[in-house]
Amino acid sequence: MYCRQKRGMEVKVESNRKVAVIGGGASGMAAALAAKKYGAQVTLFEKNDRVGKKILATGNGKCNLGNLALSQEQYYCKDKEKLRKLFQVFSAEDTISFFESMGLMVRSKNGYLYPYSEQASGVLDVLRMGLAQKQIQVAAGREITGASYQQARGSFEVRGPWGEEGNFQKLIIACGSPASLKRGEGMGGYYLAREFGHQVTDLLPGLVQLKSDDGFIKALSGVRCQGSIRLTAAGRGLASEQGELQFTDYGISGIPVFQLSRIAAHCIKEKKEVMVIVDFFPDQDKDSFLEKNRIRFEAKKEQSLEEYLTGTLNKKINMVVIKKAGFRPGMKVKEAGWEGVRHLLELCRTFPIHISAANPMEKAQICAGGVDFGQVDERLESKLVKGLYFVGEVLDVDGKCGGYNLQWAWTSGFIAGRAAAESVV
Repeated sequence: MYCRQKRGMEVKVESNRKVAVIGGGASGMAAALAAKKYGAQVTLFEKNDRVGKKILATGNGKCNLGNLALSQEQYYCKDKEKLRKLFQVFSAEDTISFFESMGLMVRSKNGYLYPYSEQASGVLDVLRMGLAQKQIQVAAGREITGASYQQARGSFEVRGPWGEEGNFQKLIIACGSPASLKRGEGMGGYYLAREFGHQVTDLLPGLVQLKSDDGFIKALSGVRCQGSIRLTAAGRGLASEQGELQFTDYGISGIPVFQLSRIAAHCIKEKKEVMVIVDFFPDQDKDSFLEKNRIRFEAKKEQSLEEYLTGTLNKKINMVVIKKAGFRPGMKVKEAGWEGVRHLLELCRTFPIHISAANPMEKAQICAGGVDFGQVDERLESKLVKGLYFVGEVLDVDGKCGGYNLQWAWTSGFIAGRAAAESVV
């Protein structure tokens, strides 16, 4: 048993209950396995020739399954209290048990959960074997383009380009999102949701690089450095992150940038001026940093500004900062004076980058937005159509880097799959 059963609840399983799961990604496979575990006859529809292909790209091919620091605060959604309750039902520890029950060895690296082999292919293999061993019908290469609830039959009819595919007592939509796919792909779940009257919030790229039109960006291309960044919109500070930053020929990347990209994308959509303020010395106390450099200034007055900064930051950063401060790299330190050097140092702590756009959805790791989270209950069942469930990325729930989005896939898939299969009396 890999999920804690609530006390005082008697579960009646109906073995003839037919459940359709549309979408064979992480959440869809979890939903199918859970529904089967609790006695349902399950058909898993996947438009690609095999299920789970997107998993192979997660965690740089290592597949960060989840995180022991799981909390609703690691996510963006409109109801964090509901999310908290969902994670109480199926936690990071349950994720470990879920995979170990299928034979996958899991290890924790500073709280980050990975398969012991650190191969995403191993995760996908055990999921595919689980589907086969549980005799779950996998209809691969079968795209579902329409669905409706047939009142007279009391069931859901699902349809593809070839016509009607079948009727099911419960329907779980797990179609994923357009993130990391070709333009126009990955929208099927939202179309189906709208057919049932559900609202879909704005879809924007998340966990993605940010673009800048600043003239100095190309000069920094290829630089990696530690730093902290603060995101501002219309002059107001919104959020900050720290870690390794990466500069590209079009903008900035790295995990700190990914963590803030969702907020940046929303602000850009609202036509706000968005900036990232970089501190290249995040671990240095401001006062002691200036005092140490005051001593350095006295000792290096005869050096050029370029020489003065040598041994501090990446040479490319030093050159850009000097020019942005309005100085020449060859200018003597004594010519700039202490106030000039201080201005240079303060610019290293508050280096502004104008953000013009987020990279497009096909470059994003996740999609921010989706089916309105307020329109499903705590079993992820639709509040509009009984027997209809939504799981994974198709919902307006997205997490930060660190295994949180796959954790949401396992949690939401398990909860909806179990709910679709069982009847509580």
